[in-house]
Amino acid sequence: MSDRIAPKLLAELVGTFAFVFIGAGAAAVVGDGAGLNSITAVAFAHGLAIMALAFAYGPVSGGHFNPAVTVGVLAAGAMKIGEAFAYIVSQFIGGVTGALMLLTVLGGAATGLGVPALAHNLALGAATVTITPEAGFMIEALLAFFLVTVVLSTAVAGRAGNLAPLAIGMTLTFNILMGGALTGAPFNPARALGPMVATGNFNDAWLYLTAPVVGAIVAALLHTGLGRLGHERTATNDHRAAAGTPAE
Repeated sequence: MSDRIAPKLLAELVGTFAFVFIGAGAAAVVGDGAGLNSITAVAFAHGLAIMALAFAYGPVSGGHFNPAVTVGVLAAGAMKIGEAFAYIVSQFIGGVTGALMLLTVLGGAATGLGVPALAHNLALGAATVTITPEAGFMIEALLAFFLVTVVLSTAVAGRAGNLAPLAIGMTLTFNILMGGALTGAPFNPARALGPMVATGNFNDAWLYLTAPVVGAIVAALLHTGLGRLGHERTATNDHRAAAGTPAE
């Protein structure tokens, strides 16, 4: 491992550790109820945490703190596969370590430590909803798609300047406000796996580990396609302008 990559990996490890400790910790302390107050508190804990950490560590590593984001950045051609693999390992280590720290400070796993779960018999108005694994997969993939789209369009493309962490934090917040009661809304394999390891509860682990990656890849493909379309349109306009310019 080179000296250049080491600070990035340390930033990803520490950032993911802090994100899981705060995010999963808020879910554990507030509770996993579907009430608006609980969901709002958990959503803002995640959103504010990722915003602050992205401001702090973004200049060092890009501030991914999420294997799905790293896969999306890789699929968009913005990083190399070896670096992406090292990022993902660091993120999983940070996520598991953060959850184990929660296990220690909360005195056990009785709170659930923020383990995500699919809703069963959730009361929504006059209806009662149960989220199937198929529906849960779709929700987690879509939430990750929204997040990675924002990351690629702001932080990676540089369109939001120094405000990219704000856009990313807002995206986490509204994603969890929508999906928190349905799937727990981690849309982050490290955020999901950490509490699972700490509690030994691996229910629907396959869903939480794979769905965000699928959403991230789709977001990267769309981002790349839109970029190419924009370049082609710019090139066409430049060609037309050049063709209409009289020779001196």
